[in-house]
Amino acid sequence: MLAPPPPPSPAPAPTAALPPPAVRDRYWWRLLPALAALALLVRVPSFTRPLWNPDEGYLAVQARMLAAGGSLYDTVVDRKPPLVPWLYQASFALTGDTTLLGPRLLAVLAWLLTAAFTASLARRHAGPRAGIAAGILCLLLSAGLSPADSQAASFEVFMLPATAAAVWCADRAHWCGAGLALAAAFLAKQTGLAVLLPLLWCVPHRAPAGDRARALGLLLGSAALPVLLAALATAPRGFLFWTLTGSGDYLAFSGSLATLAGRALVNTALLAGAAAGVLPAALAAVRARRTGLGPATGWLWLWLAGAALATALGLRFFGHYFLHLVPPLALLGAGTLAQAPRRARRTALAVCAGCCALFLAWGLLAPRTDYEHSRRVAAEIARRTAPGEAVLVWGMHPETYWLAHRPPASRYLTAGLLTNFGGGRTGTTAVGEKWAVRGAWPTFRRELTTRPPALVVDDARGAPYRLSRTPTLRSWLRQGYVREGGVDGAVVYVRRGE
Repeated sequence: MLAPPPPPSPAPAPTAALPPPAVRDRYWWRLLPALAALALLVRVPSFTRPLWNPDEGYLAVQARMLAAGGSLYDTVVDRKPPLVPWLYQASFALTGDTTLLGPRLLAVLAWLLTAAFTASLARRHAGPRAGIAAGILCLLLSAGLSPADSQAASFEVFMLPATAAAVWCADRAHWCGAGLALAAAFLAKQTGLAVLLPLLWCVPHRAPAGDRARALGLLLGSAALPVLLAALATAPRGFLFWTLTGSGDYLAFSGSLATLAGRALVNTALLAGAAAGVLPAALAAVRARRTGLGPATGWLWLWLAGAALATALGLRFFGHYFLHLVPPLALLGAGTLAQAPRRARRTALAVCAGCCALFLAWGLLAPRTDYEHSRRVAAEIARRTAPGEAVLVWGMHPETYWLAHRPPASRYLTAGLLTNFGGGRTGTTAVGEKWAVRGAWPTFRRELTTRPPALVVDDARGAPYRLSRTPTLRSWLRQGYVREGGVDGAVVYVRRGE
């Protein structure tokens, strides 16, 4: 008897008809330089300031500590994976550690790669015009938040090209590449794992019926290997704690619901304003469940859903969290524009470009209140101490160490890990020593006793983590230090007898 025929393989993803190779090459030779110029243009404000937010300061101090022989997740700690601190350290080796020029240039490259992968996905599913629109929209939308969120060389910026690359590879059934890109996304920031949703959709829709288990194994195995190597390159137990198991209190809900809701609405409105040119058509596409990128685009809906989940995780709704949404929104907008008449398409892009120009003007003209405070405190520290002398700044501005060019006396660069303060949550009462990261205070006290700082700056300025709510620090300070002036609201303490 004849054996029954094998089950049919899943239909390949619908793609636009590809032009001859020479035309395809000419397409990218023209598009990539244009995207590079636009990526640099929308990042111009980032080069106008030494720092945009405390995250950049935190990373800059970590990079210096690593270059001086520090060990990540031991003498250098944060609740983040290691890739971005390593990128900062590598860029400092090339440009010096007194400027963020290196990380800012890497951020331009990251956005260029994100836009290129996004453009390639749109072109594959909806043709060349959609590819151009997707790349342009990705870069225009990248500026559509407050300057401190959109212009900083942040964790999300370096995560996005990896997430776009992961979807790009999975859409083409390159499972090892998709897994490696997924690992890179996670190693930039934990929420990069959200892109696993569209990747898992691609496995049964892009792999032949008999090859799906192998495809899934290649995807997950390729993702696990770089993460394992990163853990071994640092400290495996510390890696696990600081990237996963030690973040439960960070994710737990607390604080003022009104504040969190207000921040979510404001940042949603900002990003919607940046996308004003394509938003009506995109919303219509969402209601009709038609992306304009062909019928087999479940990966796009899951990418958008995963990005929304990553944005809302922990209910903090910081502006830079909304950067997760930029690539899938750009694809959705490009899909709708691909079906529109030429004049409507140009008008939509022109409106988005005009909105982007407004955001760039905001970035160039925005005040620098927090930075100026940190600069004045850093100048006072530099005046009172010698190079190489360790200092302690009790506050939430780690950039002060970087600006003063003085090493921190502790691995805990802010009061946040020692008091559970931070994350933009106002109105919470869960701030103090008892809510610190597990084991932080014994380690902190041991560091200060073993290597007493030459200077202590209390920069709490009445915040919930002030000295009156941290008795261990207050007692230690009274035993060996005396108050000696202040600067810009911060109180300076020097060692007794000096």
